[in-house]
This record gives sequence, structure tokens and C-alpha cells, in this order.
Amino acid sequence: MAENDRAMRLKDRPEFASKPKPLTFAASATVREAANEMSRLNYGSVFVVDGEERVKGVVTERDLMRRVISEGRDPETTPLSDIMTSDPRVAKEDDDLLEWLRIMSNERFRRLPVVDNDGKIKVVFTQGDFVSYTWPDLMYQVRQYAKAQLASNFPLVLIAGGIALYTILMALIFSVM
Repeated sequence: MAENDRAMRLKDRPEFASKPKPLTFAASATVREAANEMSRLNYGSVFVVDGEERVKGVVTERDLMRRVISEGRDPETTPLSDIMTSDPRVAKEDDDLLEWLRIMSNERFRRLPVVDNDGKIKVVFTQGDFVSYTWPDLMYQVRQYAKAQLASNFPLVLIAGGIALYTILMALIFSVM
């Protein structure tokens, strides 16, 4: 089997089918409209899309703080196009999950819009979604590392164990006397 045949595609993750529809707005929508919906739905971001649901930008809670509140902009009149991060990275649903995990980690972004073959937004994966995928592998690697360390230091472990056992036995003997 070729390496690519084993790769997990983004759409193969259970979250792909179960995630709620991403929160999207037109670029002309106001910051107030977006912030109200983000608050109501407890979302950390909105995606700015064109009329065909293609991603043009993203606005996060951090953007609201940095580009609206700290700059004293009026949320009632400021359009999302003025504060959005334009042309964010976008994955296709058939892309390799681990490749995007690496890219998100290296480029330090937390939200990944996933689009279909027509470029329409389907879901948004977050770093948390990827952690749930990698956690079992990470725990396996930790166990393997611990075994390797134990095996390579076995004589020291025996000595330390012997000393610990001797100390416990001596404490028991002297406490009985």
C-alpha cells in the first residue's frame, strides 16, 4: 500500500460530518452583526464569504479586540471587510489531515476552513480537533519512550529498587523492635 493510500483525509474524521455549519457573513456585514451571532452561538470566529460561499477572510475574537475595540472603531458601521484577515489558508476536504496539522502548527493559526471541490466552505477544523486525533499516538510514544528508558537503565533501576526495598525492610524491622 502506498503512503498516500494510508493518509487520513480531513473528510474522514468523524468531526467532519458532525460539526455545525460554520458561521459566515458577507464582507459588507457589520462588526456588530457578526459579534452578536458569535456571542449567541459561542463561536470564536466568523468566515467572510462571497455569494458562492467561497472563503474571502476570517474575523476572530482577537480581531474584534485588536482592530475594533483598541482602535475605537464603531461596530455598528465598521464592515467585516475592514478588519478581516484576507485570504486565509483553506484546505480541501480530501487533503491529508497530518499535513494540515503540521502546517497549522508551523504557521501558528488555529482555525482551518475546509472546502469542497467547488471551493464552498463545509466545516472549520480547529487545533482542538487535531489534538483529539493525535492524543492516542502521543500517549503511545510516551509509553514507548518510558519502556526504552527503563530498558536502557535496567541495572540502575535494579540497584535503586534494591536500595528502596532494603530501606523499607529496615524501617519495618526497626519499627517492630
